[in-house]
Amino acid sequence: MHRIISVLLLSFICMSLRAQWTSAFVHPGKDGRLEYKPDEKGNIIPDFSGVGYYHQQRQIPLVKVVKSVTPSAGDDLAVIQQAIDEVSKMPVAANGFRGAILLKKGTYKISGTIKVGAGGIVLRGEGDETKLIATGKGQRSLISVSGSGNLKELPGTGKRITDRYVPVGAKSFMITDAKDLKQGDRIVVFRPGTQKWITDLKMDQIEVRDSGTRQWPAKEYDLHFERQITKIQGNRIFIDNPVVMAMEDQYGGGEVYQYSFNGRITEVGVEDLSFESEYASDVDEDHGWNAVSFNKVENGWVRNVQATFFGYSCVNLGSQSKNITVQHCRSIDAKSQITGGRRYSFNNDGQQNLFVDCYASDGRHDYVTGAKVLGPNVFFRSKAEKTHADIGPHHRWAVGTLYDNIETDGEINVQDRGNWGTGHGWAGANQVIWNCTVSKAAIQDPWVSGKNYVIGLKGEKYEGRLKGRPDAVWEGQNKQGLQPSSLFEIQSKEAGVKWDELYKN
Repeated sequence: MHRIISVLLLSFICMSLRAQWTSAFVHPGKDGRLEYKPDEKGNIIPDFSGVGYYHQQRQIPLVKVVKSVTPSAGDDLAVIQQAIDEVSKMPVAANGFRGAILLKKGTYKISGTIKVGAGGIVLRGEGDETKLIATGKGQRSLISVSGSGNLKELPGTGKRITDRYVPVGAKSFMITDAKDLKQGDRIVVFRPGTQKWITDLKMDQIEVRDSGTRQWPAKEYDLHFERQITKIQGNRIFIDNPVVMAMEDQYGGGEVYQYSFNGRITEVGVEDLSFESEYASDVDEDHGWNAVSFNKVENGWVRNVQATFFGYSCVNLGSQSKNITVQHCRSIDAKSQITGGRRYSFNNDGQQNLFVDCYASDGRHDYVTGAKVLGPNVFFRSKAEKTHADIGPHHRWAVGTLYDNIETDGEINVQDRGNWGTGHGWAGANQVIWNCTVSKAAIQDPWVSGKNYVIGLKGEKYEGRLKGRPDAVWEGQNKQGLQPSSLFEIQSKEAGVKWDELYKN
């Protein structure tokens, strides 16, 4: 009997080993570190590890409470706002924080928007026992965290990129003259929008429909990727996050410039809170819209929150949000019409942001990016149920997003959306769908300037909305045993991330 059990166990182990497989495009090499297979132009799947709070190189801290608030029987907006305003005037400590405001357990009625406009502030509850209710009417964010100002180029700092082609995944390139730059400098890697690119992408040829279709204007597609210099060798500069859209001479090349962003705030967090919105009916449009919105923020977080009955999102990150971690958050039972512009459970329009271990139910676009969203960005190890639309880039050219171990009973799509909306067109490029589980997926490659990868997807493949578009790179559809099971995890560990401390499941 023992011999039979041993034989069966050995057979099972052998079968398990045979079932494991690795991607041809990125896989562990002989030394255990990842190796990347370039295409004919040198493009590779990029490194997505440099996202989230401080690029995952710092653990989100537990900030000391400096002020506490208790609920009243009436509207609590003013007392919470007063506490935030008082803490905003406190000095910033050496650790970068003013302190945390603790909303003690109970129910808080909020008639408007709680606004955090200074850095170094954490708004914290006592978990599910601290509930904030968006009362009354009005589409709004219940909590709005935002700095001020805009990114501005420093005059005279522009340098041309001299490489004729800088591939996706590259972390270095040549410029005309690096003598005025140094390690640690913040730069923008700029890729111009040109009419030739728009024409080759066929985004000036979108089929017009009666409700109005807007062709893509070239100058609206100037792309500004924020990066930091890690090393300089002669006129070659090295950057902290990879190029996620190739710099091509035929489309105007690229350049770098130094910048300022006066007014952007840092070190802000929202955590351990439950949010609800009042509503009149299941299709009510005049009530709380976002539970939490961030913009003009760098290095912040939202964690351990739940949003119920909102019309748009649990967490909405604006286009000038950078290095935000959204962790262990839930979006449940949205209330709105089920149509465009609603139920984007976790929406990201910013750069280098991370959504991890989140859950959505009864949404539409649950893990989603908007127009001209500049990566890298990551949605990792999250789930969506009772979906009413698809996960993925929603419209107008998001670049450099990883969807890793996403599970949905709906679709993940990366496609030419054509004249949907007012002319969404190509939704995304250089997107990586890794080990995801879906009902079905339409993943296409744009005509130029990008590839999309679908590796280890479990679910049906279908053509998508528009016929005749180039197919994406598909590998191992419905094949079990992909190794590594998570690209993001192994890339992060290779970057020195203390994985077990950050992402205990």
